Amino acid sequence: QVQLVESGGGLGQAGDSLRLSCAASGGLFSWYSMGWFRQVLGKEREVVAAIDRFGGSAYYADSVKGRFTIFRDNAKNAVYLQMNSLKPEDTAVYYCAASSWPLTTAVNEYEYWGQGTQVAVSS
Repeated sequence: QVQLVESGGGLGQAGDSLRLSCAASGGLFSWYSMGWFRQVLGKEREVVAAIDRFGGSAYYADSVKGRFTIFRDNAKNAVYLQMNSLKPEDTAVYYCAASSWPLTTAVNEYEYWGQGTQVAVSS
């Protein structure tokens, strides 16, 4: 079993930067590709970014491309999401997730999820 704990969310203004962190425990971290997802109340959970097991390849949703960066540190069992140039539409609960599949954007291919961290961006 892999446990994931997100941190780093909070309140910001448009144009600000935030960094989300996700600490993993209970499994071999480098075995898993990792993803960041977000969800707004009443809407489906959507992928924001994903990264393969060793950080060689990454995927970004079009809405965050050029603003967000996903990276991981396998020695620290952690994955991060650097969010720059935040927009009000980035407001959501952000979730970290782990998948035993290769780099994937499918929600149902992620077996382990964190509890989520709220990000709120005001205009």
